[in-house]
Formats: sequence, C-alpha cells, structure tokens
Amino acid sequence: MIRLLERLGVPRVLMLGFLAVAIFMTGDGFELTFLSKFMVDQGFTSSQASLLVTVYGLFAAAGGWSAGMLAEMFGARRVMMFGACWWIGIHLLFLGVAIPSRIYPLILGLYALRGIGYPLFIYSFVVLMAQHISPSRLASATGSFWTCFSLGIGVFGAYLPSFIMPVFGEYRTFWFALPFSIVGTIMCFLFVPKNKVVKGEGLSRKEQLKELAEGATILVTNRKILICAIIRIINNLLLYGFPVIMPLYLCTTHNGGINIFKTEEWMRIWGFVFVVTLIFNTFWGWFMDRFGWVWPMRWFGCAVLAVGSVAFYYIPQWFGANALMMIVASIIVGIGTCAFSSLPTIMTLYAGEGKQGAALSAYNLAAGLTTFAGPGVATILLPVIGYGGVCWTYAALYVLAFVLTLFIRPRQPGFDEHGHRIAKAKNGTAPQDDAVPAVNTVSEESIGVGVAAAEAV
Repeated sequence: MIRLLERLGVPRVLMLGFLAVAIFMTGDGFELTFLSKFMVDQGFTSSQASLLVTVYGLFAAAGGWSAGMLAEMFGARRVMMFGACWWIGIHLLFLGVAIPSRIYPLILGLYALRGIGYPLFIYSFVVLMAQHISPSRLASATGSFWTCFSLGIGVFGAYLPSFIMPVFGEYRTFWFALPFSIVGTIMCFLFVPKNKVVKGEGLSRKEQLKELAEGATILVTNRKILICAIIRIINNLLLYGFPVIMPLYLCTTHNGGINIFKTEEWMRIWGFVFVVTLIFNTFWGWFMDRFGWVWPMRWFGCAVLAVGSVAFYYIPQWFGANALMMIVASIIVGIGTCAFSSLPTIMTLYAGEGKQGAALSAYNLAAGLTTFAGPGVATILLPVIGYGGVCWTYAALYVLAFVLTLFIRPRQPGFDEHGHRIAKAKNGTAPQDDAVPAVNTVSEESIGVGVAAAEAV
C-alpha cells in the first residue's frame, strides 16, 4: 500500500497527513447534507437556510486565501493546528449556544466564523505538498489529496450521519462531528512535518503583510492565474450548491419541492458522489500527468458537470422516486468534479518561482469562494426562478468554464509546445523534463510568468 501511494505521488513523510485531512473533514462534513432542511424544520425560511451556508462559504474563502501565504510564512503545521482548534472551539459554541437559542443572527455569525477553520487546516497542507513533491507528480498527489478530502467530507461525512440521524435525531447528530475533528487535530500535531522553508522568518510585519496580500493581487497582475481561479470557483458549484437546494427539492414541499425521498435517502444518494470521487480523484491526477492537464478538465470536467447540473433536477421529474437513476446522476457529478486535479499545478507554474505560495493562496481563495458561490447562486435565484432555474444556471456556468479552458495552455513537463506527449528515448528512459522542477522563465505569450522547466529545456 505504501509503495502504491508513493507511485501516486504521495511521499512517506506526508502519508499520515493525508489521513489526518480525511479524518478532520469527516467531522467538518457531518451537517452538510441536512443542515438546510434542519433550519427549515426549525421554522426558518429556505432563503435563511441557504444564506447560512452562503456566508459560511464567504468566511471559508477568507480562510482559504490566507492559508497558503500564512503556511509559507509561519509554518504549515502551526497554521493547521490553529485552524483545527478554531473550528472545534466555534463548533462547540454553535451547538451549545447558538442553535438552542434559535436566534438567527447568532446562528449565522458563529457558523460563519467556523468557516475560517477548515480551510486553514487543509489548504496549509497543500503548501507542504508543493514543497515535498515534484511538479511532474503534483497533479497525481493533488488527486490523492482530494480523494482524502472526499473520503472525509463526502463518504463518511454523508453516510455516517444517514445512519446516526434516524436514531439520535438531527441536533444530536451534529455532536458526532467532534470526535473526528479532534482525532484529525491530534494526528496533525503528531505526524505532519514542518515546512522545508519558512518564508516569514526574518521578515518585518510590513513585509509579511505584503506577502499575504500577494495571494489576492496576483489575480490582478497575472491573467492566466485569474482564469484558472474562475474555473476553480465554478468547479465545485454543485458540491456546495446541491446540498443546500436538493434536500428542500427532494424531501420537502417547500418552494415547490416534490417531497419524494426521505432525508436519509437523499444523504445516501449524495454520498455516492463522493464514493465515485475516491476513484476518480486519483485516476484523473494520474491520467493528467500522463496524457495532458487541460483537455480532460474541459471535456470530462466542465462538459460532464453541465449535464449533471440538470440531471439532478429532471431525473426525479421523469422517473419519480427512483434511487438508482439518482445514483447515476451522482456518478456523473462525481466523475466531473474530480477532473480539475491539475489546476493548482498549472497555477504554480504560471506564477513562477518565488510566487508559488501566492499562486496557492489564489487557488485556495477560489476554492473557498466556491463554497460561497454554490449556495449563493441558490440564495439569490431560488425565490425567483425555482429549483429548475438554479440548476440551469449552474449548467451555464460550467459552459463558461469550458470556454475559459481554451485560454490556458501551460507547458507541461514531458509535453511539447503543442501539448503532445514527448516520446520516451530509445533506451526506455523518461523524457528529461519529466523530473525537472518548475523554474522562472517566460511563457509562450511573453507575459512574464513562470512555466514548467520544459520551457527552458
């Protein structure tokens, strides 16, 4: 097993860190599939329920943006520990104080503040990956990272509550998240290594703030990274939008819902998305490192998710309470969601040497913004155009992402300037640039950004 993981790009020193991510995200994902329905059952409106997740996503975006640069400046493990302890502390207040009070502003405020914690934990770990893993294998390792993320937030985070909730009820199920988050935190403390380089050592406070700001300003100064960030935001719209609207659409009559599934049935259907990602996160990372970074993202990511967006709405209309057909829709969404594994690698190569932390912060900011944008689209449009209109809006955004992929053409190690795989030498060895790390050079469009070492070879 260890050798298999190493072949997938995961070094031994990081393996238990990957496991810590999976366990921690199990706790973070416990309420994802039923929180909106729980809020509606407590007497709040569907707009208030979706706003709760939307504002949570906005704060998660702030945590994601800061994670990369903070991890580079102060050490990834230190930032991970802070994020985990923050999450646990706010979660206790959310469950023990806010929810029993039924005071919506208090519930909204504490849940939003909790959103800062998990991005600091998981996206700081991405910095360690960038420091310990060769660029030619980083897409594969990123696929493994998202496999661990999916295993936690989606598989265990969806299936465990689906069995716990019928026995203990929705509110008590929230509490079962804590043991997983605590164990993940302890594993981080014991097994996650320190940075190879801590960039903030010796910098003044002003210089540290300047470094932190680069995670956002690079989106203005580097057009390619901006395009990649927009694609990243669109990537996970369904992953965070559907858990808000689909429980209301499938399990209630609220706002025109069809009420044909029980909540736990919906949770198990949605959990299938993440079961699929366990396979395809790793597969797409491996596939992209060998056959190209961009075209699988375009066709198997954007195009497939455009289909999945509307499939979740129309399959219940056409087939009724057919769980098997809904699982087919989940498989479609799962396959498409994974086909973006190469984005962080592309962004670090476009940033160039010395700005990789800023590129990862931009990536993390985009990853956080998707947790805001997914439910945000639902919050704004659901009262106006209904569930079907929201699903078609998601589909249109995936078509936009499809078009945007036409404007990114990174020089991938092992590929020529046209994106074709460089044949192996006659002695059977891999092309020289397969193992060369990214360097600072000039891109094919002379815009002063870094690309792969293949450009210079």
